Amino acid sequence: MVAALIAIAAVVIIVLFLLSAAIRITREYERGVIFRLGRLHSPPKGPGLFLLIPVVDKMVRVDLRTVTLNIPPQEVITKDNVPVRVNAVAYFRIIDPEKAIVQVENFMVATSQISQTTLRSVLGQHVLDELLSERDKINAILQEIIDEATSPWGIKVSIVEVKDVEIPTGMQRAMARQAEAERERRAKVINAEGEFQASERLKDAALVIEEHPIALQLRYLQTLLEIGASNATTIVFPAPIELIKPFLQGAGSDGK
Repeated sequence: MVAALIAIAAVVIIVLFLLSAAIRITREYERGVIFRLGRLHSPPKGPGLFLLIPVVDKMVRVDLRTVTLNIPPQEVITKDNVPVRVNAVAYFRIIDPEKAIVQVENFMVATSQISQTTLRSVLGQHVLDELLSERDKINAILQEIIDEATSPWGIKVSIVEVKDVEIPTGMQRAMARQAEAERERRAKVINAEGEFQASERLKDAALVIEEHPIALQLRYLQTLLEIGASNATTIVFPAPIELIKPFLQGAGSDGK
């Protein structure tokens, strides 16, 4: 009787062990790549519950969610021979679990390495001004090249973004001087444009006064009103030459 109970208990333990080895559960964002006696068994399993053949089947879990890959800082020499230190971030996900496991030993390390080499290569083909001002264009080039390189591994690279660009201190000072000179140049150009427009308006006003002398009298009266509104103790009245011209002519005739 005892031996029978021991045998039953052993059978139950073996069955439980086999069930624990056979039953697998994958989440919604996971897939299980199955190898049966070393051979790839298609298609990948999941999500949900499924059974494996104990000892015969081996499963590798693959996460299908988007992965954030930080590309470490890279020393880059730009096309105009400026040394910079650049880091970036890439977003990718696995679209073919079988290729991600079979075609490359470690897809995470492989993607990181190809991203680093591509970052150095692409940035070395651009000058510093392009790196600072045309960031979107460079990001698109990086994404296209890295995505093409990782496509045989079942990986889709969706976004690559250059994060920080560290410039040597001496170059920063030179860029600051250049920016200051550019601002001064623009200020001088704007001032010159203002002077030119003002001279144009003065010319137009002179033409109007020449054609309509009464306009000068009206301007004279307006000036008197503006002076009278001030709190100055001394007021100087401007006298147009037209008002005193008769007196000057009369004085000249008397002298004769």
